[in-house]
Amino acid sequence: MTTKVPTAADIFADARLMYSEALERLRVGDVRDAAEKAWCATKRATDALILARTGQIPEHSSATSVEMRKLAEQDADVKRLILPRYYTHQRILHGDCFYNGHCGQIQGYIQAASQHIVDAERLAGL
Repeated sequence: MTTKVPTAADIFADARLMYSEALERLRVGDVRDAAEKAWCATKRATDALILARTGQIPEHSSATSVEMRKLAEQDADVKRLILPRYYTHQRILHGDCFYNGHCGQIQGYIQAASQHIVDAERLAGL
């Protein structure tokens, strides 16, 4: 049986789905899960950008971080738009809120995941 290899467009679609789920969780008051889903949307969009630029899907978060730093060295827009937001979302949405339960003033970061997807998709050329 053949497994379909996802394309960057497939991964961006998954990122948008995760973002919509984050908004739904936020709507019902589950801020912690909303933060994690927004982080997942950020990570998936970042992975899609990496796939579009390198032809490779990072296998784990540390590989995503390494590849993002490499892309940022080559492209000022990645460095300016994507890299800082990726690390901010990783720390605040994933670390502070989801893992540690420090979720105050988090809604803006959750909503910023949408712009991260848009920017990553544009930089991927899709």
